[in-house]
Amino acid sequence: QVQLAESGGGSVQAGGSLRLSCAASGSSTSLNYMAWFRQAPGKEREGVASAYTWDSRFSPLAYADSVKGRFTISRDNARNTVYLQMNSLKPEDTAMYYCAARFGGNSLNSLSPSIYNYWGQGTQVTVSS
Repeated sequence: QVQLAESGGGSVQAGGSLRLSCAASGSSTSLNYMAWFRQAPGKEREGVASAYTWDSRFSPLAYADSVKGRFTISRDNARNTVYLQMNSLKPEDTAMYYCAARFGGNSLNSLSPSIYNYWGQGTQVTVSS
């Protein structure tokens, strides 16, 4: 079993930055896909950034077009934590942000929520204009 816990959300003005953290625990060392999703009220859950991990290696896979050049996914192996650095935030980035993960798989659509087995509880990000 795997547990994911997000933190780092908050309120920020447009143009500001936030760094979200996703701490993985349990049987998490063999996780292969990790991703960040977001969901705004009345909208579908949207894949924001994803990565493939194996052993101690970490390879970003995809970013949503709306966040390319502004958001970066990364990992601290020692802390077993995945981060989402968000810069140049816009009001349209306002949403609940979720961390997701799965074991195994190859050549999957890493920004599709349907491939993920494990989800965190979410952390709210609010960007004001």
